[in-house]
Amino acid sequence: MTAGNVQDHPTRNQGHTALDEPGGETISSEPEQTTSPDGQAALDGPFTTRQLLRLDEALRVADQLTGLTFSVYIGDLDEPVREHAERLHKQIEGANRAVLVAVSPNQRALEIVTGNEARKRISDRDAKLAALSMSAAFAGGDLAGGVLAGLDQLATHAGRN
Repeated sequence: MTAGNVQDHPTRNQGHTALDEPGGETISSEPEQTTSPDGQAALDGPFTTRQLLRLDEALRVADQLTGLTFSVYIGDLDEPVREHAERLHKQIEGANRAVLVAVSPNQRALEIVTGNEARKRISDRDAKLAALSMSAAFAGGDLAGGVLAGLDQLATHAGRN
């Protein structure tokens, strides 16, 4: 399923990190850290610690409820973006039962890739609806909220394990 461009998402000059390596830990195990003006350690990326925790929980719940493997990649995608997203998806252990949401805010691109088994439970129409929901949140500047909404919709459409 190709979601196409996320046309209304404002371009950000902020660096982006992958929430997870496909098929690996839900959240990168060693994110880069910087020090905020008040001397506290801060994650270097588009999400706050709270948002990362919410995304981690959403991925865990989606996996448990559906029996599928959900992964999220946030970052630049090589051209053509669909092929890059498909290569990332193939790296997920058990890719047949996996769903990858790949978002490149800088390129205004969103791809949802489903394995053969996952595709039986999440139709292209369902994925397009989730992509529209995510795009609406991205247009409002809410990257984390958009990903959360998309994961929830995809898991709901997939149904219980």
